Parts: sequence; structure tokens; C-alpha cells
Amino acid sequence: MARIILFGGHGKVALLLEPLLAARGDEVTAVIRNPDHAADVEAAGGKPLVADVEQLDTAALADLIAGHDAVVWSAGAGGGDPARTRAVDHEAAIRTMDAALQAGVSRYVMVSYFNASPEHGVDPENSFYAYAEAKAAADEYLRASDLAWTVLGPSRLTLEEATGRIDAAAESPGEVSRGNVAHVVAATLADDGTIRRIIRFNDGETPVADALRARQ
Repeated sequence: MARIILFGGHGKVALLLEPLLAARGDEVTAVIRNPDHAADVEAAGGKPLVADVEQLDTAALADLIAGHDAVVWSAGAGGGDPARTRAVDHEAAIRTMDAALQAGVSRYVMVSYFNASPEHGVDPENSFYAYAEAKAAADEYLRASDLAWTVLGPSRLTLEEATGRIDAAAESPGEVSRGNVAHVVAATLADDGTIRRIIRFNDGETPVADALRARQ
């Protein structure tokens, strides 16, 4: 059994991830901002924890993280407001990384996106630019840290049913179901061979666990 703290606990991926983790006996603390979402989290098998990561400092976040075995960052501002995107997807994410180190929790899984990179190439006039910048900065900070990190880079997300099969050797982005992303996060947490790796993936034909091992 592992104790997982999941930031962004009411997101579409998170609500599909929580039952996968609960089914194998893991304990999932799902951090949510809106207390009205607690019932959804509980129904998915998570334990809701109401906290606003945008407002909490590193010490307060360390208190939340302490006692867990791994951190999963699946939170996001949802776009639209560049200032808030930076505050959540960049600054708050980095505070949780520092907090994890303070709390002595080394395992950290970041849900990013396929083309995340300082050389993302997004036009500054594009509404996606603020998100691309924020994710690039957060991912770079994580990779430079002493955490046992994994950065997951799913392609464009869909609402298709999970197949449990992906392509982790893809060189260009395509599509991937949120359900398959949840399966990848769950498998990543159970496989230390994914530590210090960037794993980009689309929907595909290879079972998730096999696809992750094949890229080691």
C-alpha cells in the first residue's frame, strides 16, 4: 500500500485515477479547492482535502505532504488568465516540489503535456502561450531537483474510454484518453524504473506497464 497525495484531485484525470489507486489498496489524499467537490472525490475512492494551493506557502504545503509516499501534480488553472496560469501551473507547482523535499517525500510525478519544453515554439500571441511557459518552467525546475521525479507528457486529451494501451515511443503528438493517462500515472507510481524519465505518449496498442518498461 502506498499513500499518495494528488494535487488537482477533482480534475477529469484525477477522478479516473483515484479508483485505480484505491482498487489496488493505495490511500489517496485528493487536494481540492472547492469543498463542493468532496463527494465526487469520495465516490471515486479518494479522501478529499480542501486546500488552496495557490495561497499556501511552502511550509503549509509541506505539512499537507508529510506522511505520504508520493506526490502527483495534476492540478492546473484551466487557462484563460495568464497571471493565474503562472500562479498555479508554475509557482504553486514549484512550491509543492520544495515542500515535498522539506517533508522528506522524494517521489514526485508531474502530469505535463507532450510538447512541454523551453523550446515549445508557441506564439506569444497564442492563448496557450502562458500555459506552455508555465509548464516548461515547472518541468525544468522538477528535473533539476533532487526529487525522484517522472514527467508525463500525454498528447491531446480526449474523453474516449480507457483501453489501457498506449504508444510511449511516439515522436509526435496525437491523442490520448484521459482514462489512459490515469492508467499511466498509476503504473508510473508502481514502477521505479520510471524515475528521472520524461515519458511522452499517445493512445496505442501496447499495454501501459509494458510500454513503460520498454522505454527504460
